[in-house]
Amino acid sequence: MGSIRKHPLDVNRLRTIPEEGFSWIDRRFLRHGFSHPLSSTEILLYWFLCSVADKHGLSYYSDPRISTILKLSPESIQHARHGLIQSDLILYRAPLYQVLDLPYSASPGQEIPSPPAIASSPRRSSQPELRPIREILRELL
Repeated sequence: MGSIRKHPLDVNRLRTIPEEGFSWIDRRFLRHGFSHPLSSTEILLYWFLCSVADKHGLSYYSDPRISTILKLSPESIQHARHGLIQSDLILYRAPLYQVLDLPYSASPGQEIPSPPAIASSPRRSSQPELRPIREILRELL
């Protein structure tokens, strides 16, 4: 089986980093399993923070503003923030968020092992039912 050749579907709409602002989501977030232990709300907040952060990962969005944009309760934002801090993905000192650099694997090419299944994670056992991120994004759009 040959490899799939990638090519832009619309060369007039190629993504570029804007002159003002700066954001990205490190593809290792998914490929190396950093998303596995997270709830859908934690993933949503993480992706939001990545999208609004400056080149140093910093954002001053307030919880009420984040709550309005993501259509989540303030309690959900606080809970998601706590989970991201516990997962060592962000830091928070009101009113400043910092998205942290993801750690690299121990040796080049070696992926970080995937965490155990979400159901076996004690930190997540008291949370409401988890939903795929695409479901949440569909609701938002």
